[in-house]
Amino acid sequence: MATPPHPAAPRLLAQVREQARYLHYSLRTEKAYVYWVRFFVRWSGLRHPRDMGAAEVQAFLAMLATQRRVSSSTHSQALSALLFLYREVLSIDLPWLQDLQRPSYKRRIPAVLTSQQVTALLAAMPAGTVRLVAHLLYGTGMRLMEALRLRVKDLDFDRCVIVIREAKGAKDRVVMLPQALADALRVQVAASRAQWDHDRAAGRGGVWVPHALERKYPRVGLSWNWFWVFPAPAFTTDPDTGVLRRHHLHEDRFQRAIKRAVALAGLDRQVSAHTLRHSFATHLLQAGTDIRTVQELLGHSDVSTTMIYTHVLRVAAGGTRSPLDALPPAQAAAPLA
Repeated sequence: MATPPHPAAPRLLAQVREQARYLHYSLRTEKAYVYWVRFFVRWSGLRHPRDMGAAEVQAFLAMLATQRRVSSSTHSQALSALLFLYREVLSIDLPWLQDLQRPSYKRRIPAVLTSQQVTALLAAMPAGTVRLVAHLLYGTGMRLMEALRLRVKDLDFDRCVIVIREAKGAKDRVVMLPQALADALRVQVAASRAQWDHDRAAGRGGVWVPHALERKYPRVGLSWNWFWVFPAPAFTTDPDTGVLRRHHLHEDRFQRAIKRAVALAGLDRQVSAHTLRHSFATHLLQAGTDIRTVQELLGHSDVSTTMIYTHVLRVAAGGTRSPLDALPPAQAAAPLA
């Protein structure tokens, strides 16, 4: 006979969601924390976290590392979820929480494309919206979701800037609006306007707006300024309200397109949307842009994060010469086999 679910489990997960929303955590963070809390409770045999402590948390994290072999970032996310559960949801500030050690983060050298490779990749992207998004990622250094979540009001054609709202770390920042994309973005905005007009004529619900804006201004989600620059082709049901809305373009559509473009361009490396962001930063530094400016454009809190791109440049620019190249020509050119 199956073990009945713990009566506190649904209430506990509801509390996690409620507290995450109260603290204005992103929906992705909320879902991740709910996932790890549910996993932790089920792994413990449906015991309530109040009845567990340091031993159980340490054993759970050890299981993730040794049996599941999760990455250090995934391991750290699970730990953050449990700390959130005990501190913010259950209001338990136990001494052992301070002693939990996060796994060491392995900083990877970012994959960077050359200008020629970027050109080939962009040309291989299918014409239309996804190709424009790819150009925008390389032209501004945005993260994929930052581009897809752009609202009409965030594009300032007069000042040639784009405002990125509530990016990673809940920070706003401003990036350039590439002149090469101005006309294409105007065409995209016009297409979005036609979609917005059609939705209004059909009496469809407005787009999602953050936090309590919709309660304070009930019709703000229906306004043109808040409409998506890259709207999805179909309506979806809002999981929080059950309202049928038009969301922004789904990231999976772009990821599939870039995967096909990599194959068509004949690139022999792992390439993702984030590779365009890495290439943007590296090429700016290569052109002599100040690293602090690049830091601000990328939205990095610490310049040390931006410094990782200088490692790529230092070797690529020939700053360190191989000792093999210093050998006399006769020895260097000797047959290797």
